[in-house]
Amino acid sequence: MIAYAPAAFFFLLCGIGVLRDRRKFSNAVLLGIGVSLLALALIAEVRRAPTLVAELTVAVIALLPTVGTVALVWFLLSNGVTMIRKEGRRPANLLSLLAGLGILGLIGLLGAAVVTDSPRLTVLAATALLVVGYVAFLFVCFVGYAFLYQRHLPRGDVDFVVVLGSGLVGGDRVPPLLASRLHRGRALYETQTARGNPPVLITSGGQGPDEKLPESHAMADYLLERGFPAEHLTREDRSRTTEENLLFSKEIMEGAKPDYRCVIVTNNFHAFRAALTARTTGVNGQVCGSPTARYYWPSATIREFAAVFLSHKLVNFGICGFVAVCGLVAAALSPGA
Repeated sequence: MIAYAPAAFFFLLCGIGVLRDRRKFSNAVLLGIGVSLLALALIAEVRRAPTLVAELTVAVIALLPTVGTVALVWFLLSNGVTMIRKEGRRPANLLSLLAGLGILGLIGLLGAAVVTDSPRLTVLAATALLVVGYVAFLFVCFVGYAFLYQRHLPRGDVDFVVVLGSGLVGGDRVPPLLASRLHRGRALYETQTARGNPPVLITSGGQGPDEKLPESHAMADYLLERGFPAEHLTREDRSRTTEENLLFSKEIMEGAKPDYRCVIVTNNFHAFRAALTARTTGVNGQVCGSPTARYYWPSATIREFAAVFLSHKLVNFGICGFVAVCGLVAAALSPGA
């Protein structure tokens, strides 16, 4: 049982963090460390299993990284092609393709190090693997915790439902991505109304340079055309970013009811980062995600993770930079340098 104590300790820390505020990225990291330590403890238990079971388990563990990497590369590359075909060649749509090519590049570097048996190249390949491993660990933590976060819906009464804008088609029409948010927001409104306490729904979004009207107005019109009661609808039309969405909506909510509670609606891939932003802006509410097309999810999730990674740039770049510098020094001192 002692082998499981480190994992239990990090699960406990994660649980305490969730109870205090589940809108924290540290919860995701603590959960990831706990799961990793639990996996190591379970693997250590294999030696006590019957010989055949132990051998099969070792074989599966040995094959899993290879099979998983091949499957991941294929998935990212095929999704990247799908994104380009359906969404165009904007940089944001290339992320899954670039991630797949990056993994192929790392595999090529590791292969070259093995084939050439170069000490310098081996050190550089190991350094690159450590940096990528660190980023990959954080990404898995992000995706795993984001999945769990969306499973826990807000409980109790809320005073406001805030639907975040995302951009208009043709400058004035609500696209399917944004319509999904509006339908989710309306469902939450109707659930709350059925309890006898109808909330105010706030459509949040300003006017972009290529838009004919503020996103919040197009969103409100979309709801009104489908019978949503106008007296329970408010527009926030100044924001240009998620942070401004939340700050300006917060002003409206505090002005109407200082001790408000709200629920924020966005797409599922954006829900956890929106929750992190809600925490930093002091908004008293959790975030619910609406469905997103499957092909769109991978690139969008990578984009969301990149934004969270960069929001902690001092720590993350510090760790990656330290590993890189150590690797370069080791490569310079290696035989044949």
